[in-house]
Amino acid sequence: MLDYSPTDYELGVDEVGRGCLFGPVVSAAVLMPLTFPEEDELWKQIKDSKKVSEKKRKVLKEYIEKTAICYGIGMCSQEEIDQINILQASLKSMQKAIHEAWKVSPLFTKILVDGTHFKSYRPPGEEADCIPHECIEQGDNLKLNIAAASILAKCFRDHLIEEGCKKNEDWNRYDLLNNKGYGTPKHLAGLRTYGPIPGHRRSYRPVAEASLQAP
Repeated sequence: MLDYSPTDYELGVDEVGRGCLFGPVVSAAVLMPLTFPEEDELWKQIKDSKKVSEKKRKVLKEYIEKTAICYGIGMCSQEEIDQINILQASLKSMQKAIHEAWKVSPLFTKILVDGTHFKSYRPPGEEADCIPHECIEQGDNLKLNIAAASILAKCFRDHLIEEGCKKNEDWNRYDLLNNKGYGTPKHLAGLRTYGPIPGHRRSYRPVAEASLQAP
C-alpha cells in the first residue's frame, strides 16, 4: 500500500500522455482527506494507474471524485505540444490542473509532483506567494495523492480518445482505441500507410518521418 500518513494538506499532481504520438497531454491534481473512515477500504486500492486494470480504474475514478477535497484536470493540445515542446506543455497542463483544484478548495499547503520537473504555482492575487512543492521520482508509486491524480488523468485522457474514435472513423486506421495514442506497431503501421491526421504530434520524429513517407 502507498504511504499515506500526511500531517498537512498535500496536493498530488501527475500527468499522462507525454510519450504519445497522438492527442493531448493531460494532468490531474488531487487532494484527498487526511483520514478515512475505518470501514472505507477502497482508498487502499488506489495505486499508480499503470498498475490498475481499466475496470478498476473507472471504479477508483468515481471514488476519488466523490471523496477528494478537491481535484482538477488540465490539458494541452497536440498543437500546443508542437509549438512549445512536450516538457513545457506538460508543465503548463499541471498548472491548469492545480488552478482548477485551487478554485474548488485552496486548502492545500504543499504540492507533490510526480517526476523531476515543475514550475512553481502561484495562486491568484498580488500578494500571493508560490505554494511550496516537492518533485518525487516514481511519486505515483509512493504517494497516495499522486497515485490518485494519475488515475484521474489516465481516465480523462482515455475517455477523450474513446469518444474521438466513435466520431472519427479514420482514427481506427491507427488502432487508437487500443493504443490511446502510443506508438505501438499498429499505430506506426497506420502512420506509414496513411500518414498523419489532425491530432498527431507533428514535432515527434515518427510522425514527422511518416509525413515525408506517406503517399
